[in-house]
Amino acid sequence: MESTEKLPDAPGGAFSATELDEAFAEFQRTVAEVAVSGDWDRYADMFTEDADFVEHALGTLRGREEIRAWAWRTMTAFPGSHMTGFPSLWHVVDAPTGRVICEVDNPMRDPGDQSLITATNITILTYAGDGLWSREEDVYNPMEFGRAAMRWCEKAREHGNLDEPAATWMETSGAFFARSHKKG
Repeated sequence: MESTEKLPDAPGGAFSATELDEAFAEFQRTVAEVAVSGDWDRYADMFTEDADFVEHALGTLRGREEIRAWAWRTMTAFPGSHMTGFPSLWHVVDAPTGRVICEVDNPMRDPGDQSLITATNITILTYAGDGLWSREEDVYNPMEFGRAAMRWCEKAREHGNLDEPAATWMETSGAFFARSHKKG
């Protein structure tokens, strides 16, 4: 499959594997803190002013401020608001291109029966130096995420824990996934 966009290389392949690994560890620490605090400005502030964020369902966000607006809009509404963290399950460093590739887990809070409902994505981060990232691309299956959110809603409803934002999503967007989530 051909890509429609060429990924930018790191400035002159300027970063060592150790530096990339350390920068990614700091990225993960900050994301973990943001998942608890809900301060999505801190997430956006980890990107350069001219960063790109490729979100396959929405297109490419251009610049830190578009990333900031997307993060606040997406992560404060269901299902993002019900995700408890975004830990990397594994990662690899590609020093010549300045990239870190990882699998991110997106677990949702307990719906009431202590079940774990989650979906994963592959993230490709391009490092810009000084603790900032110039690009993030999240590769995921929207059906997998939708089915997970629908499973969460159904379990939460069974246990009397379906809140208003989740109920609204379930009645609108979730209707599509209600037909298809039994497969997954």
